Amino acid sequence: MTSLTFYGGVNEIGGNKILLEDKDTKVFLDFGKSFSRRSKFFEEYINPRTANGVVDFLTMGLVPDIQGVYRDDLMTMAGRKPEKPNIDAVLLTHAHADHADYISFLHEDIPVYMGSTCHLILKALEERSSRAIEKEILNYKPRPYNIKDKPIPRKIHEFRTGDKFKIGSLEVEPIHVDHSVPGAYGFIIYTSEGPIAYTGDIRLHGTHSDMTRDFIAKAKEVKPIALITEGTRIADEAKEESEDQVYKESRKVVSGTDNLVFADFNFKDVDRLRTFFNIARENDRKFVVKINDAYFLKHLSQDKHLDVPNIDDENIIIYLPKRGSGAYQDSDYKGGEKEFLDLHNTWTAEQIAARPSKVLCAIGFYSFTALIDMKPKAGALYIHSASEPYNEEQELSQERIDAWLQHFSMNKFQSHCSGHARGKDLLDAVSDINAKTLYPVHTTHPELYKKVSKNMILIEEGIKYELKG
Repeated sequence: MTSLTFYGGVNEIGGNKILLEDKDTKVFLDFGKSFSRRSKFFEEYINPRTANGVVDFLTMGLVPDIQGVYRDDLMTMAGRKPEKPNIDAVLLTHAHADHADYISFLHEDIPVYMGSTCHLILKALEERSSRAIEKEILNYKPRPYNIKDKPIPRKIHEFRTGDKFKIGSLEVEPIHVDHSVPGAYGFIIYTSEGPIAYTGDIRLHGTHSDMTRDFIAKAKEVKPIALITEGTRIADEAKEESEDQVYKESRKVVSGTDNLVFADFNFKDVDRLRTFFNIARENDRKFVVKINDAYFLKHLSQDKHLDVPNIDDENIIIYLPKRGSGAYQDSDYKGGEKEFLDLHNTWTAEQIAARPSKVLCAIGFYSFTALIDMKPKAGALYIHSASEPYNEEQELSQERIDAWLQHFSMNKFQSHCSGHARGKDLLDAVSDINAKTLYPVHTTHPELYKKVSKNMILIEEGIKYELKG
């Protein structure tokens, strides 16, 4: 018997946790955090308790209560007996939290398969952040733990497009797709009943739309018995957007000022990183990165396919924030930050402020306290290159952004290209693949796929769907 059970991503955007069973083989397709479900119960000052292990997450439905999945230490903290894992693997599509984060809770004997670049991103995220129970994807420390305890590594298997590998009765073929983070993949999975295609997150208007088309072509070729597809933007109104448009619009406004320029974007979006890095170089400006974003340069520059500058590139400046004493003493900086202190290209806020026409600062809202030290002159430029607010929390953040900009008399400019496919592109892709059965996930409007699929399942959480060839 071959079946699919959806434990996340059902009538919501993100949180994908899809269990595929074939004969005696069980694999999860992603095991991500659901932001919408988590925010329903928790916020900044009320969070799941680390001291309670996985109990709070299980009780509030943030992870499924199923056997043979979770770490021994977390099961013990939950007052349960540890269980031998009965999941053979996790196939991770990409490094975004809504697909990856809750791997943190899984038993260490469950291997995780991910793209090589995805692995680099997760290494950077691990180095730049303090340890947290929801961010232990690559390794973990058994709870309760001593700070001196060595982390237990997970079994990580890397792949690239062109690789095929077997897990029990399954053969898996990962194929690159274009998304707002590099190292993103879809999967063609050959089961005993026939092929299954899983898109992960995709777009067709990005810099590498050819990669997504590679996946669509292969999925169409194998004639899948099931297609699991995302539908984040299926209901959005059509609009023209591209990374090239972001580049041209942003280059124009940067070239028109000799004041300080700030660009606010997700640093994991390497296309966007390159866009603003190139704009900086073309305008004789240094590209200023936050000290914790320098970890992304350190790791992603190792992938020759990405064309990402390293931390010692002549065009890169690392912004050194005030800590502790406020006097930039070495003792103010902890852990991995120390490796950046003595670099020739590490500048303080005062050094950046002294060269307003010679820098483009990749510094966003969560580092806005730097504005107090940089003292930007009226008319300094803030480029917001991320999605517009879509919930109450983001709207509050936007109000705060506007308040900071007004206080310092800065000018705001918006330019963005989404990481998710537009509605028409999604419908065309699904129609082209023409799978026997369609299972929409990662969307709040799955019903819209009825336009192109005669056999579409409006999935329910926790229901097992049997697949027939």
